[in-house]
Amino acid sequence: MILVIEDDPGIQKVLHRLFITDGFQVRAAHDGKEAQEAMKGPAPEVVILDLMLPGASGKDICKSLKRTFPNVPVIVLSAVSEVSDKVLLLELGADDYVTKPFSPRELLARVQAAIRRVAGPRPVKAYSFGAVTVDFLKMEAKRDGESITLTAHEFRLLKFMLENAERVLSREELLNHVWGYSCYPSTRTVDNQILKLRQKLEVDPSNPKYIRTMHGMGYKFVGQIQ
Repeated sequence: MILVIEDDPGIQKVLHRLFITDGFQVRAAHDGKEAQEAMKGPAPEVVILDLMLPGASGKDICKSLKRTFPNVPVIVLSAVSEVSDKVLLLELGADDYVTKPFSPRELLARVQAAIRRVAGPRPVKAYSFGAVTVDFLKMEAKRDGESITLTAHEFRLLKFMLENAERVLSREELLNHVWGYSCYPSTRTVDNQILKLRQKLEVDPSNPKYIRTMHGMGYKFVGQIQ
């Protein structure tokens, strides 16, 4: 079940249709009072929270949600585009945020990614996307049936990106999780590794389909994974 806390009837309708179509149950709250009532019920899988609510502070609601449901991802909808990602997330305790106007498809992808993160990495030994297959147990990769040689760091980088598909990963986060650096020598390390991965995996490395650059933020893996 997804809890949608949003006072705009039009956006409520769009989100309800979006999540119902994808097989989720939806509970709606239109203001702070209804949001507080919703917190007395069972924990949702994800909360979609509009920051601008009548009669309540969206920031306070977010903090209450995280106290009540500490393991439930909260995705904030915000029209405040000038607030940086990191500051907003740290202040509110939210897990992600989408700036209005938003793409329903992108929001759905973020919801699915949030649910996967809570559930933990999938116990999958092999992944495939497009013409690429990767077996992390055997440390083997192929594109169109032909073997691709990946370094150990390239395997680790690709695995982390696949496990966090559709989520923007900063260069610092990639360095920390893939290389284990506590003091980063240079974020160009990530850029160079991404470039090499694209050259090996993408049909057109200069116009990547899967490993996308999110300017000013980092990188994101996009695509259907099997």
